Amino acid sequence: MKTTTILETLVLAALASGQAQAAPLSLQDAHITATYNGSAADVLGLDHLFAQEPGCNTSTLDPTDSGVEFLTADFLFGFDFAKDGTLTIYENMPVPTGDYKLTFDFGATLPAAITRFTLLDGSAVDGVPGLSVVDGHTIAVDLGGLAWHGDYGSITAQIGAADVPEPAVPALLLAGAAGLAFSRRRA
Repeated sequence: MKTTTILETLVLAALASGQAQAAPLSLQDAHITATYNGSAADVLGLDHLFAQEPGCNTSTLDPTDSGVEFLTADFLFGFDFAKDGTLTIYENMPVPTGDYKLTFDFGATLPAAITRFTLLDGSAVDGVPGLSVVDGHTIAVDLGGLAWHGDYGSITAQIGAADVPEPAVPALLLAGAAGLAFSRRRA
């Protein structure tokens, strides 16, 4: 009887530890289209050498990781996307109070749909940036209302895909279920 209670406890512990985790979303070969306060012309992409010209709001992920993929036309912010789905937002100069809303659309260039967009480090600001998933291929960033702690500060966020279970959880559940079945058969 004591063995059954121990095995039942193990199964419950496995279930409790089986919380799914958001998988980082690979941005390898991503093609990104951005807007700044609703305007495509106010975002300057690396593929256009940050020149304000038609289509300047598009860029691909920088394979050399040498800098940012986008600058706002007012040069207040830089946006750097990493292959592992991390977005780093840089403050380039003192940011006056105002509306700073951006969207980044990855179109059909992602291996999976975006399901999560979460803050990793916001220590360079007072306040919390607005981070949201618009749809399976678009994220939105709202930087209005933030007080930055100084020039060249940065915040980071993670773009994630569908939840995936911890790899050990299914094995633990099966082992617990087998143990329960075995112990009940013996009783």
